[in-house]
Amino acid sequence: MSTQTGPVTDAAPAAPATPAPGSWWERYRSWPTWAHVTTGLVIALVLLLVALAVHATNVYRRPLPQTTGEAQLPGLGAAVEVLRDANGVPQLYADTDRDLIRAQGYVHAQERFFEMDVRRHATAGRLAELFGREALDSDKMVRTMGWRRVADEELGLVSTDTRALLDAYADGVNAYLAQHDPDEIAVEYSLLGLTGLDHVPAKWTATDSLAWLKAMAWDLRGNMDDEIDRAVAALDNDPSVVADLHPPYDARRHLSIVPEAASVSGRVDEVADELADDLADGGSSPAAAVAALDAARAAADAVPALLGRGDSLGSNSWVVAGSRTATGKPLLANDPHLGTSQPGIWTQMGLHCREVTPDCTLDVAGFTFSGFPGVVIGHNAEIAWGFTNLGPDVTDLYLERVRGDVWWQDGRARRLEDRTETIRVRGEEDFVLRVRSTDHGPLISDVFQDASSVGANAAREAGEPDPYAVALRWTALDPGTTADAVFALNRAGDWTSFRAAAALFDVPSQNLVYADRAGNIGYQAPGRIPVRRPGHDGRTPAAGWRKANDWTGRHIPFEALPSVLNPAEGFIVTANQAVTGPDYPYFLTDDWDEGYRAQRIRELLADDTEVSVGDMARIQLDAANPMADALVPALTAIDDLSPYVQEAVDLLAEWDGQDRADSAAAAYFHVVWERLLALTFHDDLRERIHPNGGARWVSVVERLLTQPRHALWDDRDTEETEQRDDVLRRALVEARDEMTARRSRNPDRWAWGHLHELELTHQTLGTSGIGLVERIFNRNGGGVDGSHAAPNATAYDATEGFTVTSSPSMRMVVDLADFDDSRWVNLTGVSGHPASSHYDDQVELFVEGRTLPWHFSRDAVRRASEDRLLLAPTDD
Repeated sequence: MSTQTGPVTDAAPAAPATPAPGSWWERYRSWPTWAHVTTGLVIALVLLLVALAVHATNVYRRPLPQTTGEAQLPGLGAAVEVLRDANGVPQLYADTDRDLIRAQGYVHAQERFFEMDVRRHATAGRLAELFGREALDSDKMVRTMGWRRVADEELGLVSTDTRALLDAYADGVNAYLAQHDPDEIAVEYSLLGLTGLDHVPAKWTATDSLAWLKAMAWDLRGNMDDEIDRAVAALDNDPSVVADLHPPYDARRHLSIVPEAASVSGRVDEVADELADDLADGGSSPAAAVAALDAARAAADAVPALLGRGDSLGSNSWVVAGSRTATGKPLLANDPHLGTSQPGIWTQMGLHCREVTPDCTLDVAGFTFSGFPGVVIGHNAEIAWGFTNLGPDVTDLYLERVRGDVWWQDGRARRLEDRTETIRVRGEEDFVLRVRSTDHGPLISDVFQDASSVGANAAREAGEPDPYAVALRWTALDPGTTADAVFALNRAGDWTSFRAAAALFDVPSQNLVYADRAGNIGYQAPGRIPVRRPGHDGRTPAAGWRKANDWTGRHIPFEALPSVLNPAEGFIVTANQAVTGPDYPYFLTDDWDEGYRAQRIRELLADDTEVSVGDMARIQLDAANPMADALVPALTAIDDLSPYVQEAVDLLAEWDGQDRADSAAAAYFHVVWERLLALTFHDDLRERIHPNGGARWVSVVERLLTQPRHALWDDRDTEETEQRDDVLRRALVEARDEMTARRSRNPDRWAWGHLHELELTHQTLGTSGIGLVERIFNRNGGGVDGSHAAPNATAYDATEGFTVTSSPSMRMVVDLADFDDSRWVNLTGVSGHPASSHYDDQVELFVEGRTLPWHFSRDAVRRASEDRLLLAPTDD
């Protein structure tokens, strides 16, 4: 017997000396030659795919952070312990504040650095460096506003201690970056590298953290969109109709946060008339003004919504005194409503001094922003606090008369301020941006007009009217001390120190609710809110050519801002409703949320004198639709419907008004609502201001239902004169047809959750258009309860569909009797790495309305911990 010892030249493996009958080798030899070759290629391809899969898995998992053992963190005075529980929530223990915050920067970078990097590019106007021309408009707008320039100025205003902690945080981030290559930091860098991007993240700086505050303030800026909407609506409608589209707050039905005399009042007609007079004197046509405002709106919309966008952004927060709780101590709840994304906006974390000393003052846990040190919302060992957006009017748009390099005011030519910014654009030449400003602020309309490009502002024809430009006056473009406020809140131990911290909170202005272990509950409104001159209330764009419209330069004194401690009724509810009644001497805004959520929460609390943690959590999940009480009776009263349509209408007659995901009635109601809005308003309003279905539109339609012959019911595009019931009937029919087309002819197969899904999209690569990439980063939470104006505020944009656009970004309930009995949940998870189990491990909990135990005491944290990482100082 001989065996082959030379090289094997055939594609097949070497044959056994004596093939067994029926063996795979004997069968292989019997195949034709082409089959041998094909099989060899298949085997090679399989091996290649396996190798690629192994490589891809390694690339995918490589950025996962070290969570056990020991890692080096230069600059520490002593080791920092990082304990993570089953959901990856990190709790940090150290001996000094600087060590804690340095370690926080390191851990944030471990879990979320790509998100941090994108945020700082966005807030610096540098997104085009990463993503090319499609991000250029955002960069132009951010550079025009000068966010990073303002953040640099703020760095010189914050306290010495805050500056030291900002630097310590940056040092922690940079230590992590120094230890890892980009493909070890985030899989996003590996994927972007495949597109040719050679990006090595720059060092983190204190200014990077402060610039994030500008993004927060921008997304929560108040009524700027309402100003534009009123002006655009006035172009096609009488002032009385504009007033009906922006109804005044009804303080008789929806109580203010700080109780005062309530009444219904408004100045909309006067304001609309004043605006029309100003435009008549402006030297150009109203259409030209609207064109400039359109450019301003487009510029504003170009900035990515890092927290979310639209009038459905808001929050719920309330606090109940111990006299009304089962424990005898206060309970505090908070669920901020922000844009949905994957990963979510918040990162849960605890920052604990092993021993509280003058050098180590922090013992705090809650929700943090990656990229910013400290805890934004949560509790320490003595107090708890929550935020909702106060929404004061801190922005004004000024229509400016501009020609060449000058603008006009009170008949006098004033020279525009002018600077240039160079924006790097990936794959293209740099864009040189010209930024022009008046005394009111930067001309944001330039972003989408020729004047944004250097050298493009050509001379106009003689005798041609001066064009309008739009300047933005905004309190956040003045440097402030909000960073100081965050650390002061983290350290506050009583009502006095809490209010002192609130006094430092400039922008965005928030409603702060408070509770302490001594049993006190309270509310404080902070923020830099401008005092305007008489006759100018910021409801519509102002004529910049009239100096009388300028801000006074003064702000509402902190001591005059609304505040209450231990109210007699035993609870405080804030849900973006009016803060005060009409007797309050200063103007905050007229564009409050309509107050439906706040009033519903008040109703659920009012009859309960033994509120528990579970009760607080159930209120957060309440899905009562405030429009149901007004609209359902009107819909079910429509007669002469076909049996096919009546079958669907009958669902509404038995509906409890709760927008639950499994409700067929809720599904039909919302499609009717969308059709009703379109049929009623699309003919009266330009497309850019079509109703999105939010709380304001609930109020508008409620009022219209009592006026069946109101002009808005009539369709301008038909010869007939339509009235309310004509529109309601058509909405019922069209909604029935749509539900049949979408789901089934059988209403038993309908469900609100089939339409109203929580799609969690990665803010950059999640919309790449590449299916595999989108599957890696995006998640779908399925159908969810709630709607715009329910306490469980899962909003959608009625002009685009029913997919959730904003929702509670987290939920928390703090028990001041025992912090370890508190509960919390994040929208997604603590990790930004899609390969991590903690990328989305809280989504199902969130959708189902469940929460996690919020461990705070050292013993409870240790018992719950599953991973322990020791961050050790280096010898140098």
